[in-house]
Amino acid sequence: MNQYRPTGFRVLPTVVKNLLILNILFYIADLAIKAKFNVDLSEYLGLHYVTSESFYPHQFITYMFMHDTNGLTHILFNMFALWMFGSALENFWGPKNFLIYYFVTGIGAAVVQMIVNYIQISYLESTMAYEQIQTVLNEGYKILQDNKNYMDPAMGQLNLLLNSSTIGASGAVFGLLLAFGMMFPNALIYIYFFIPMKAKYFVMVYGAIELASGLYNAQSDNVAHFAHLGGMIFGFFLIKAWRKKKIN
Repeated sequence: MNQYRPTGFRVLPTVVKNLLILNILFYIADLAIKAKFNVDLSEYLGLHYVTSESFYPHQFITYMFMHDTNGLTHILFNMFALWMFGSALENFWGPKNFLIYYFVTGIGAAVVQMIVNYIQISYLESTMAYEQIQTVLNEGYKILQDNKNYMDPAMGQLNLLLNSSTIGASGAVFGLLLAFGMMFPNALIYIYFFIPMKAKYFVMVYGAIELASGLYNAQSDNVAHFAHLGGMIFGFFLIKAWRKKKIN
């Protein structure tokens, strides 16, 4: 279980390379289309809540290839993690199983995000007047398109949950992190390139941080923490299923 398959180790295996290329191409296309046509691709390819006017089923997949274009941090972090953990896993599993795992965890992250959004929306609506809810449902989407939102905290949060999008490869990347910790538990990960920590402990710590952040900061830091956890959860159960079938 802790040895690479005897096909030779590749620094940039095929699936990881193609995923990197696709993510970069989507990022460049998003920048170019915004600059030329003032159109945000995230409105069509980012993951929206199922009742949103902007929701389409394909977003369960396409959201993974969209990243924040207001800076490079989001895409750089995800692509670095995809290469670092993904290369080891693709060499270990082979391209087919790696690709299956990547999309299962990415889609699983989206499913968990939808469930969490449903819970948050249900709670918010239980604290609001009927008229406030109807106002958000009828006008909220257009208000966000004008880069505005409600001053009332509950109405503003409900509007964001209903009509904003989730983007990024982070759900699948956190699935890769979980898999790396399970496949290579004693491999060392260097935090800030300096502090060594075994992969199994790194995964535990990072998972705990994401859970705490999701519970206490979900409405303030604009990060889909539960989507990250969803990628890890789906990855855990997929690896367990594979082990029962002795796939890896």
